[in-house]
Amino acid sequence: MKKIIVPVDFSEHSEYALKAAAKFAAKFKAEILALHMLEMTDAMLTASEGFSSEQAVFFVKLAEQRFEKFLKKDYLNNVKVTPIIKHFKVFSEVNDVAAKHDADLIIMGSQGTSGVAEFFIGSNTERVVRHADIPVLVLKDELKDVNFKTATFACSFTEESIPSYLKAEKLMQTLGCKLHLVHVNRPNDLFKSSDEMEKLAVNFFTKAKKNLNDMKSVHFVADYSVEDGILNFSKKIDTDLIIIATHGRKGLSNFFVGSIGEDVANHSNRPVLTFKIS
Repeated sequence: MKKIIVPVDFSEHSEYALKAAAKFAAKFKAEILALHMLEMTDAMLTASEGFSSEQAVFFVKLAEQRFEKFLKKDYLNNVKVTPIIKHFKVFSEVNDVAAKHDADLIIMGSQGTSGVAEFFIGSNTERVVRHADIPVLVLKDELKDVNFKTATFACSFTEESIPSYLKAEKLMQTLGCKLHLVHVNRPNDLFKSSDEMEKLAVNFFTKAKKNLNDMKSVHFVADYSVEDGILNFSKKIDTDLIIIATHGRKGLSNFFVGSIGEDVANHSNRPVLTFKIS
């Protein structure tokens, strides 16, 4: 892990993300790219519609000064931090910055009293999650420690989820974190017998790894909903992290139909890490 992007909007939650990034940077000797998105319209930037160029420059300079002050934190003293200000109109363009700088991870904090549910409903974090080609770590609270020991990876065991599983596994190995794959069996038309679930997992690992060594990390749980199964399992074994696969611009994967992904994040006190399904 060499470069970590932290979008900064000067909120308490963006400082949660900045503090977490500092911990990761110290652990991996990584660089933090502190990114402030100055969302100015074309009218403001081209001095049309009565908005003068002097006013535009004023707001840019004001943002630069505020950003510089925000980054003067003791916990950043021994960390390489590169401030970046972009005059973007949409927050989804964070992915362009990630691609340009070959970043490995984006860390963001949640916003608002409604918690993480907001990121999946039209907020800036939701846009970043949907557009990012690299993993996005979303924090609801301040992260005390980045030495994750165990993580829950909710898995549908479909072929399309293999790339995101392999990426998650690689990152967890880097972090020294044990990955628990969880498949939730529900009492509806998607219900599967034990044999059916096991065959699904065997087929998944055969195609993903060419072996069944990871079968020992699979947990089949029964619950009334996927989110309940994920949260109850994570609470039972006290995992440090929950991992969710997304379909990028199409939103959450079909394993997380409707509001499941939102509910998992909203009701979990654990950090949520998203991986885009290729």
